Amino acid sequence: MKVLRWFLAWMTAVLVTASIGSVIQTQINIARITGLGVDVSLGQRLAMSGQDLLGFAPLWGIIVAAGLLVALLVASGLARRWPARSVSLHVLAGFAAPLVALLVMDAMLPVTVVAAARTWSGLLLMSLPGAVGGWLYVVLLYRQKGQIFHQAAQRNVSSQAGN
Repeated sequence: MKVLRWFLAWMTAVLVTASIGSVIQTQINIARITGLGVDVSLGQRLAMSGQDLLGFAPLWGIIVAAGLLVALLVASGLARRWPARSVSLHVLAGFAAPLVALLVMDAMLPVTVVAAARTWSGLLLMSLPGAVGGWLYVVLLYRQKGQIFHQAAQRNVSSQAGN
């Protein structure tokens, strides 16, 4: 049951991160097109976002899944040491996952795979959904225990009392 809860929390974080990231990259690319003087209607924006959710999001999801797997496991290990910082550690790990993945791909490949990440602002915007995914992961993981923040605070108090 514990593995299933972990898997569902991780998969939900991946789906949310990839979906939001896909919409963000679509809107960044549309902004570049409109910067060239091309008018893009709301309907066209929504249609392009939908197409990217079907076309780009699955590939982005694979990249995000690998990054979040490593980052969230590291955050969980660190949260054992600093339980009061569990939420912020997972949010930071979630933010770092797509950021590191994009930087590694940029360093290893001859072209920037995700056009929206060609600028620092685009790179940071593409990383923000990971923070949402990291937060969602920790909330879902501890939700059934009903102890998201309470558990971390109690561990912190008891560890300080032991010192």
